[in-house]
Amino acid sequence: MGLTWAQPEDLVGHELRQAAEDGRGPAAEPLRRAWFAAGGHPAPPRAGASPGPGRPELRALADRLLTALAALPRPPSSTSAEPDPWPAITATWPSPCGPPGGTGAHPVAGPGTAAPGRPAGDSGTAPMEVRTRPEPPTGPEPPPGACALAPSGSAPGDVRPRTGAPPRGHPHPAAGGRTPPPPEATRLEAAWVGRAVGCVLGKPVEKVPLAGIRALARAAGNWPLDDWFTARGVPPALLAAYPWNRRSAPTSLAENIDGTPEDDDLNYPLLNLLLLQRHGRRFTSADVARLWLDELPAGRTFTAERIAYRNLLLGLEPPATATHHNPFREWIGALIRADVHGWTHPGDPAGAAAQAYRDATLTHTGNGVYAALFVAAATAAAGRPGADVHGALAAGLAVVPPRSRLAEAVRFGIREAHAHRDFDEVADRLHHRYGHYHWVHAVPNTALIAAALTHADGDFTHSICRAVSGGWDTDSNGATAGALAGLLAGSPDRIPHRWTAPLKNRLATSVPGFDGIGFDALAHLTAQEAARS
Repeated sequence: MGLTWAQPEDLVGHELRQAAEDGRGPAAEPLRRAWFAAGGHPAPPRAGASPGPGRPELRALADRLLTALAALPRPPSSTSAEPDPWPAITATWPSPCGPPGGTGAHPVAGPGTAAPGRPAGDSGTAPMEVRTRPEPPTGPEPPPGACALAPSGSAPGDVRPRTGAPPRGHPHPAAGGRTPPPPEATRLEAAWVGRAVGCVLGKPVEKVPLAGIRALARAAGNWPLDDWFTARGVPPALLAAYPWNRRSAPTSLAENIDGTPEDDDLNYPLLNLLLLQRHGRRFTSADVARLWLDELPAGRTFTAERIAYRNLLLGLEPPATATHHNPFREWIGALIRADVHGWTHPGDPAGAAAQAYRDATLTHTGNGVYAALFVAAATAAAGRPGADVHGALAAGLAVVPPRSRLAEAVRFGIREAHAHRDFDEVADRLHHRYGHYHWVHAVPNTALIAAALTHADGDFTHSICRAVSGGWDTDSNGATAGALAGLLAGSPDRIPHRWTAPLKNRLATSVPGFDGIGFDALAHLTAQEAARS
């Protein structure tokens, strides 16, 4: 049996690519030559596993090479531009913002440690390492005014203590029913609905190349993309050349959507809602790990999350779970988990980023973590009354190290979106510049999300359609763009009926206690966690 996203012989090619991206390419060259001389193959280009089983001797070599590659140090220029420790990340923030809480030193979250901003030892663990904040490195400044939304006063970990434990299950309305949300939950319902709509829109064309997405939509008279994908009217030869995503098409084409199907882009927000209910905002990366082992089926994990899950079963603890034989650590997985951290910190981008960091570092490093910080902070800024999409994106960019590849890509995407009326040209330029990355990598996908939201200028339909029509990880990009655009819309009633009606206010999931839940009920539960501050 071939296990996707986990076989050592399939991971080496990805790790060699990661080494080239983070500056270790020259040092990795002897290992690359040894791999191919032994009959090793490049990383599978789109699937999670190679077609045939690996030879036992090749798998053993792959294990040794993965360990050797992990031991290669990144060059100093890379570590300074793309730091991993929380204090080093916040040291890059613009000085008017400073780090969350305004202090000059920060605890480092790690195995058995408390969260960033939490006093050392308050969880009964050993004292945390504390590092003095260095001088911020020079580099391009984020957009002016990006820090105006940052909080002041207490650190993001300082919240009221919780009393009691939430129930393990959550009552929810019968299929298709609605519970009218209170006013404070209306925006959150729009965000949940927007995330689901964008996800389902992108599901049929996940893994389909950009040319195929355009051809399929044009054949159905749906280009520029403005509605659900459909097979109606599409020539069989075109469908044979560009087949729909095998698992998603039966539940996400216009002719067969019946409620919201299960997807990892929707499971993770549910898990993070459950995380906050059980542990509050003081959760640690270890709390995230325990929740996954308790409630997340291993078969519902992919890429970096699957590797981290495997590492937990091997007895590793965070942050080693993110680095041990994990070539996917800068991919998009942490980004798709970040919305809830923003939703529960309205108007507090720095607090949302700190919370997202503790979640992301279970599975990711570097640009994979930065993508989660970007989305969490942008979402938090979008939750502020009177916010607009451009200010939200600026707030997201303000928490990303400015000399990182992700910050450069986001800035490029935003610039191109402002410069071109035709979004196809924007997408083409993004693919030309970042097409060497894997289609699930955080750098190109975050740039595309930022470009789509900028180009749409707050319009919901344009936001999700541009995000999906740009290719790469289509369901994840559509979900993230839809969540932010829905939050800014302020009400599910402001999302066109053609998007909301087929979902029937019903979400399928394997996360315990949530299967069949409505977005109105999820908005209530999310609002409760947002109020615990």
